[in-house]
Amino acid sequence: MGFDEEWAQLKSEAHERQSEQMLLNSVGPQADGAAAGNNADLVVHQDDLGLVGNEAFRIHGELQKKTDIAGAGMRKDGSGSTAQAAAELQVHNLAAGGELLSTLETWSSQVKTVLQMFAHISNHLDFSKKLHANDEAEIAASLRHRDGSAVSVSEISKYVK
Repeated sequence: MGFDEEWAQLKSEAHERQSEQMLLNSVGPQADGAAAGNNADLVVHQDDLGLVGNEAFRIHGELQKKTDIAGAGMRKDGSGSTAQAAAELQVHNLAAGGELLSTLETWSSQVKTVLQMFAHISNHLDFSKKLHANDEAEIAASLRHRDGSAVSVSEISKYVK
């Protein structure tokens, strides 16, 4: 088999596979995309979003408690035990004091960045869940007549043209 024949065969097979997946005006044998064999790129259920958001919130709280070396052993003046040790080392002219303080600042900065990421994930998923629920309700309401009956397919197709 030559290159042109093999290329034509591969294109034909790819086209057949694609046309099997492209069912725009039917759902298929089952409503659930995964159960119907549909390999969608992204399928998210409201429960999944909630679980991920809750887990991000939980991790944020634990991380905040367990990584706060700056606040450990805090005095009334607001300095933690690590900052106190760095200051004490600097008083005695030891270079380790400045290095310890620099390490503390770097650590605190990186922990804050990670905490912000987890907070962003949690907040964004909560927002997305609410936004999509509102969108669904709005779409459902727009596909009903005033008497509550469903809008016909022929009437919906007027909007698509």
